[in-house]
Amino acid sequence: MKSLISTALLTVVIGMTSCSSKEKNEAVTDDTKPVPVVIATPSGNSGSGILLSGKLESENTANISTRVMGYISSIRVKVGDRVQKGALLATISSKDIQAKKAQAVAMIAAAEAAYKNAAKDYNRFQTLHKQQSASDKELENVTLQYTAAKSNLEAARQGLKEVNAMLSYTNITAPFSGVITQKLADEGSMANPGMPLLILEQNGLLRLSATVSESDINQINVGEVAQVDIKSTGKSFQGKITELSPSSQATGGQYVVKITIPANQQKELLSGMYANATVAGKSTGSSQSGSIQVPVASIVNRDQLTGLYVVSDKNKASLRWVRLGKVSGDQVEVLSGLNANERFVLQADGKLYNGVTVVAKN
Repeated sequence: MKSLISTALLTVVIGMTSCSSKEKNEAVTDDTKPVPVVIATPSGNSGSGILLSGKLESENTANISTRVMGYISSIRVKVGDRVQKGALLATISSKDIQAKKAQAVAMIAAAEAAYKNAAKDYNRFQTLHKQQSASDKELENVTLQYTAAKSNLEAARQGLKEVNAMLSYTNITAPFSGVITQKLADEGSMANPGMPLLILEQNGLLRLSATVSESDINQINVGEVAQVDIKSTGKSFQGKITELSPSSQATGGQYVVKITIPANQQKELLSGMYANATVAGKSTGSSQSGSIQVPVASIVNRDQLTGLYVVSDKNKASLRWVRLGKVSGDQVEVLSGLNANERFVLQADGKLYNGVTVVAKN
């Protein structure tokens, strides 16, 4: 009898423990909140044009530097200043060049005195030679002295011109009207020949500098119209291809394309803004024929693998490894691993992992 009672009590305790454990598991499951995410679907490229990406730049940009070595005594401008052509931007210490100028002036004075004396002797011996009071040899020697004095005077004058030219390099002026976009040195720093001090960009003359792959370079030509889209401002307008680089040796396998921007579209645009351009035409590249493209921001990188979180019909996220192709601006081509109608996570407000429940953000 006692054995039966003990067995019954043990059964009741086990049942209660099992129920308690189940309740805890259910509580844990219920406490797992869905992760708020931004859900997107792939975008496609129908092949109706070639997509270029790049950024705006000034048509005329100058790296302001000096041809002389010396300490920077003053910089008269700051970033954002608008300057006129010929305006003084910076000065380099010129005490040593001023000393050379004084030496050149003294050499000219000595050369002029020698030249005047030689000229007098030359004129006098010419008269004596005509009167047969001086020999041919004497006239020849005086003529040589006169020619040498004249050459020395010219050399001294040219030396002064050289010093004046060097002196002019210590006053750095604007080669054209524009705006200072970068200041690369400060007063008191040592300036070396060719070292950039300031960067000057011309006002109101912006263009798009974009790149195109070798698979698409033969599909576009100078003079073609391009549809330009500015990401930051939302502007969209047509430009024209004016330059097409024939070499990609210095640009990592990409060819540089220059696209003009109409004057009436220059307002509110700044140098350095990123932009995309579409050139009409049929491309032979694989990324331009019905491809699947997703934002670069949605890609997950794990060691050498790339993937993204795919969302199922039950709003469960799972990491899917994919193979990527060409990057075009902020979009990247998905060669395999994702279907055109599948949903994926673009942005999450929490930690994602396989099987986590997600909910679309409002």
